Amino acid sequence: MKHTQGTIEVVTGSMFSGKTDELIRRLRRAIIARQKVQVFKPAIDVRYALEKVTSHAGSAYDARPVENAKDILKYLEPDTTVVGIDEAQFFDDEVVSIARELADRGLRIIVAGLDTDFRGEPFGCMPVLMAQAERVDKVQAICMVCGEEACRTQRLVNGQPARYDDPVVIVGASEMYEARCRKHHVVPR
Repeated sequence: MKHTQGTIEVVTGSMFSGKTDELIRRLRRAIIARQKVQVFKPAIDVRYALEKVTSHAGSAYDARPVENAKDILKYLEPDTTVVGIDEAQFFDDEVVSIARELADRGLRIIVAGLDTDFRGEPFGCMPVLMAQAERVDKVQAICMVCGEEACRTQRLVNGQPARYDDPVVIVGASEMYEARCRKHHVVPR
């Protein structure tokens, strides 16, 4: 079933906020609606399964790992109507123009990714994707210090907050990261 118009939807927030669960929920609903779905993820994300997007809660959906955003166009099947993109912050900036191009063709694009890095600063292409999207949903995690809503991703090195000048991209899960509220997010300079 074809859409009447293309759209870009962004699901964003910190780690452990349920971004990938929400992406998978929307993809499953598209399948129920008899839409042709394809999902892409950056090849750098090998935390769980190579050819699946997998949430920290254990939900999974088949996905094609790609080296760069341009590969999405290379592997896109002609009858696809819904494109899911997980961990978009790891893609090059070209993912923005590709999402726009596909939406202009009438496809529904659903993007999930971190809005900020461990420093609390805008992460990669995500701010531009959010600005271009018809719909943006920011989901919250639970702060591991106080139990309030968390909007930040805290990177830990040997149990201590990572320093500001540490590398921005280090793929990991609960062994290196936890959700924090603004008050408890710490980035030593």
